[in-house]
Amino acid sequence: MSNVRGVVLFPGAGSGADHPSLVAIEAALSPLPVMRVDFAYRLAGRRAPDRAPVLIRAVRDAVQLACERWSCGPGDVVIGGRSMGGRMCTMAVAGSDGNEPLAVAGVVCVSYPLHPPGQPTKLRVAHLPQMHVRSLYVSGTRDEFATPDELRHHLATMPIAPEIHLMDGGRHDLRGKDDAVAELVSRWVLHLSK
Repeated sequence: MSNVRGVVLFPGAGSGADHPSLVAIEAALSPLPVMRVDFAYRLAGRRAPDRAPVLIRAVRDAVQLACERWSCGPGDVVIGGRSMGGRMCTMAVAGSDGNEPLAVAGVVCVSYPLHPPGQPTKLRVAHLPQMHVRSLYVSGTRDEFATPDELRHHLATMPIAPEIHLMDGGRHDLRGKDDAVAELVSRWVLHLSK
């Protein structure tokens, strides 16, 4: 087990680092340091995300900055985020960008987008078998990007079994469930340090 020194969180494609769920996670983890990071395309005022290699590079750069701030290595940091932000973290951990896998303490994915809504054959899962870290997935039972059965089926390909929590009735936005999500994430992260 590692001694988690901090958490780096990324937003989904259509929101920023000030998303209520990320703010709630930060509050629940206090006093553990949390960095909420916006992707460059959002900071530039663009709506469309950059391509995956650019976003994965941003994840790697943010982890490096966090390690410098917290005087630790990547193995002491948990990364994750909502939807696309969490997905980019999983891709960095799997080395999907052609670089060495990012060896962090763990990955947290809130509303992981297995596929675009209504397109269950356009899967975003090829990298999951290369994820060799502990992970937490929190998703709604009515998420349009991943049904509970789809989530269980595809996450079963991971070499380290992930922890999966389903929020009853929740859609992709998990509206009204920010505090419950934050509590789950906080308990999971703090358990990593035990």
